[in-house]
Amino acid sequence: MRRLAIPLALTLLLSGTANLAQAEGSASAPVKRTAQCQGDWLPGTPTADDVMRGEISLVGLPAYKLGKKINWAASPHRNRSWEYVFQSLRWMGTLVVAYENTGERRYLDRAGEITKDWVTHNKRGARGTKAYVWNDHPVSLRSQALVCLSMHLQDDWLKRSLADHAKLLSDPRLYKKGHNHGIDQDIALMAIGCRYGRKDWSGLASKRLTGTVKLDVDSQGALMEQAPRYAVYVYGRLQVAMANMRSCGRKVPGEISRRADALKDFIAHSTQPNGYMVPIGDGSAETEPKMTTGTPKQLVKAYKAGYVYGRTAWGKPDSAYYSIRFGPGMKYHGHEDHLGVTYYAHGRDILVDAGFHSYEKNAYRYWTLSPEAHNVPVVVGQRFRPRTSSKLVKTKYGSGTQAFRLTDKAYGVTRTRSVLVNHDEDVMAVLDTAAGGKKIKNLWRFDDSLKLVSNRGGRVVLRDGKFDVTMVQLASCKPVGGQKVQRGGKRGWMSPTYLSKQPTNVVVSPAAKSLLTIIVPGTDAPKVSCSGGKVTVNGVSFPAGIL
Repeated sequence: MRRLAIPLALTLLLSGTANLAQAEGSASAPVKRTAQCQGDWLPGTPTADDVMRGEISLVGLPAYKLGKKINWAASPHRNRSWEYVFQSLRWMGTLVVAYENTGERRYLDRAGEITKDWVTHNKRGARGTKAYVWNDHPVSLRSQALVCLSMHLQDDWLKRSLADHAKLLSDPRLYKKGHNHGIDQDIALMAIGCRYGRKDWSGLASKRLTGTVKLDVDSQGALMEQAPRYAVYVYGRLQVAMANMRSCGRKVPGEISRRADALKDFIAHSTQPNGYMVPIGDGSAETEPKMTTGTPKQLVKAYKAGYVYGRTAWGKPDSAYYSIRFGPGMKYHGHEDHLGVTYYAHGRDILVDAGFHSYEKNAYRYWTLSPEAHNVPVVVGQRFRPRTSSKLVKTKYGSGTQAFRLTDKAYGVTRTRSVLVNHDEDVMAVLDTAAGGKKIKNLWRFDDSLKLVSNRGGRVVLRDGKFDVTMVQLASCKPVGGQKVQRGGKRGWMSPTYLSKQPTNVVVSPAAKSLLTIIVPGTDAPKVSCSGGKVTVNGVSFPAGIL
């Protein structure tokens, strides 16, 4: 994950001067560091020496041999993310930074060769130029690399290319308002405008950025893109944007700084006790926010953007944690996960989503977006309606226990889920119903480390070593059997890391007019009883209707 960018003032202090100048002289001559090149905007791989050797490794995929003459249409892995990062030229930027850090002219010379060759062979709209080369995100990310290069290379072809980039970045038809791509567009346009004294460009970037931030980060600090891991990216990019505005002599609007600061609490609440962000939406389970967020005052937080987060304690890896999804219909980086839950207890994942595989346009990617890839209720015999919003309609906070009720019409009729989480004795209880006498089923995806031990009489037991988890299902206070457990096959999959796909156990319930699902971590034989409208689990009692 990205760390915060080096503040401009510190960068200028390191350079010894606020004046930016073109490097001259021999390879050993000292080179002034520039704010446009220094900072934490470069990927971890490849290194400058990798690029000099003609090998680049992007987005964690095997290295690709560039060769002296670069094939700009290359797509060795047939991976969209690789293509975008390749065309961003950020890997070229590592050469310019190496030149600033070492004074070795060979780095700058090769950077100039690569970039001039790219400009020659990738003219916008020309035959042979891939359309995605000039999509909004490659244009935005490439602009920073080109501006960095322009601090040491004053050639007209480079200045003309940056002007072409600015023209696209200024086009309202191409602007991604309310999205992290829009933030990157404004950062890029601001950088080009400040570099060449174009106040029309820098002014437009500043004006647009305020509107985009207000749409992308709500007043509570929640990211509206429906994948919490992007909050880390947006927070880091806003630090860059604010530093650029100050360096350009512009005042940072208070709305931007306030919402950027509020993101820290959202990131903290979205992070599980193990230090990794809960993998909701297009978020990988390996996302670790490398930033200081501080410790929020609340253990439980409901965000209007569509998240409930709760935990037993801060700073304790073995504490319990849960998430619940609701809110606006699926958009941007979201999945069809409404009314879905995740659960972490005893220092480990219990209930998980299928996760984020990639942005490749294939059947598995689209499946990971679907309700079947999440822990959700399904109304039997009804057609699913994509992008349906859902509501959090009731909450109850008690000492060591929280309860929530959510509802929507994603299947044409009202489906309702009530969730209770008890922390004195770790228990999660979920009640699912549907209106009009419709029957309901639900799906429960367990972490891949948990293997099936038994499935009988409405009880499913899973185990990893000496650790057990039991799932109990009741209908009208009576045990209901008939659960099917799939590992692999149609539903039993998860993607804990980028481009990974591995089997895991998914429990598919029988159909019933009312289903109460009880998850009890740490035991294979929980004591569960239900009578008189009251459920008791290992001595913990709660209403059979949850709320």
